[in-house]
Amino acid sequence: MLAGRRILIILSGSIAAYKALELTRALRRDGAAVSAILTAAGARFVTREALAGITGERVHDDLWAAEAEIGHIRLARLPDLVVVAPASADLLAKMAHGLADDLASTVLLATRAPILVAPAMNPAMWDHPATRANIGTLRGRGVRVVGPGEGAMAEPESGPGRLAEPPEILDAIRALLTEGQPLGGRHAIVTSGPTHEPIDPVRYIANRSSGKQGHAIAAALAAMGARVTLVSGPVALPDPPGVTVAHVETAREMLAACEAALPADIAVLAAAVADWRVAREAGQKLKKQPGAAPPSLEMALNPDILATLAAHPRARPALVVGFAAETEHVVEHAVAKRARKGCDWIVANDVSGPPGESIMGGDANRVQLITEDGVEDWPRMPKDAVARHLALRIAKRFAP
Repeated sequence: MLAGRRILIILSGSIAAYKALELTRALRRDGAAVSAILTAAGARFVTREALAGITGERVHDDLWAAEAEIGHIRLARLPDLVVVAPASADLLAKMAHGLADDLASTVLLATRAPILVAPAMNPAMWDHPATRANIGTLRGRGVRVVGPGEGAMAEPESGPGRLAEPPEILDAIRALLTEGQPLGGRHAIVTSGPTHEPIDPVRYIANRSSGKQGHAIAAALAAMGARVTLVSGPVALPDPPGVTVAHVETAREMLAACEAALPADIAVLAAAVADWRVAREAGQKLKKQPGAAPPSLEMALNPDILATLAAHPRARPALVVGFAAETEHVVEHAVAKRARKGCDWIVANDVSGPPGESIMGGDANRVQLITEDGVEDWPRMPKDAVARHLALRIAKRFAP
């Protein structure tokens, strides 16, 4: 969801500064590029080397050194968002009164990017009228505030003033950066790739799905602001940046991961799930016996993930999109599948192409979108373009 975003994190003096390292790791996992400013007080709790090791960039901690190397104005202009975590009472006061006597306060005064602060301080300091007035001033200027939480402090005291936990700050960052995006605030589940249904410890039933289309859809939805959970079968693809990924092997594991990800607004079930599995998986490798007939495998039906989510009794997504890979009568089979499964849309494609033009495993696709309004015939295009087309179509569905 944060892929391609540049975030500047400012660490001021608080014993909770160690949590900023965890937040920085989470931002990097989400695809963001993170740079950091460490105040003199913040350096009492977190080392510049530790922060640089996580961000992968030089940590800025001196106004005049930064001026010589990059310039504080450029440093203020680069990020899409400035996050102050932890935000001490002192730095909040400087922000409220427009002081600029170090690198952090100077950049905060010069930036045009949105600002998110996560306060951390003693409860008495948080409740002091001066701090409350400063927070009110900052809110009035559009600065967003997350936390503080309430609980035990470093001192033998308890009350409001604890730094918000990194997942809470991360959620606030995501929400702020996706405001105004077509799918901002929406949660999408996407399935991708094949499933592997074991026969014995070394053999399995599968298909030729590469996962390229499903992974591209997950990335396209995230680029439009959605929070995406990708449930992926075994593929040779990297995880899309900014997407939460659950790696599974079998159809039953894929269904469990999808249900665990609910509730969701959108479900795009692009995985090529094996329809059958071996009823009794062999505990040891099946051995070929000279002159003996091949073993007989009793098959069992796998769960129907599309139909299950489309009929979910408690948390059916508002839009459920299935895929139909067909080799003949593509549209007819897809229309029937949409009715049979109870989903909203079906993306149908013909996978019977000639050698060298196979859809499964290839980089291009030609699909028909079947909706309640009829059939839309899309031209052949790269799979990432198909993904963008579908994401735009989904965004249109959710437009006010």
